[in-house]
Amino acid sequence: MQKITTFLWFDGKAEEAANFYSSIFKNSRVGEIRRYGEAGPGAKGSVMSATFQLEGQEFIALNGGPQFTFSPAISFFVNCETQEEVDELWEKLSEGGRKNRCGWLQDKFGVSWQIIPTAVGKLMGDPDREKANRVMKAMLQMEKIDVNGLKRAYEETRTAAK
Repeated sequence: MQKITTFLWFDGKAEEAANFYSSIFKNSRVGEIRRYGEAGPGAKGSVMSATFQLEGQEFIALNGGPQFTFSPAISFFVNCETQEEVDELWEKLSEGGRKNRCGWLQDKFGVSWQIIPTAVGKLMGDPDREKANRVMKAMLQMEKIDVNGLKRAYEETRTAAK
């Protein structure tokens, strides 16, 4: 059992969210669905909570009501190995939601995600600060991260120096 589990509060869409997320990530599954009983506070038989796993990470989704909503102050950061993975996750997770800058999006439930290729860390971590700054400047102009666009910005320094 995982020591710390992410707990997500939904307003009646916990099971839908668990199924949605599990359908997007490859090594994922929906676990236990718990229903309210006679004691409530939800309607008897309605979904109280759903457990699910995404890439081995455990989550609990609760139908807690409208009192709390999601904020971009907390987001899920997804390391993507390829541009194809970025493209797929970006399109699927943003469907019905909102696309933002620098690889950020909000899904249809209001949960914030950062869909980031691993190349970002490598390019921005270059000890040549001029190269890293060019990459940052290029990324700040993007919604979905384009690895080739970042690489072009990175290489501009080398081209300009010749």
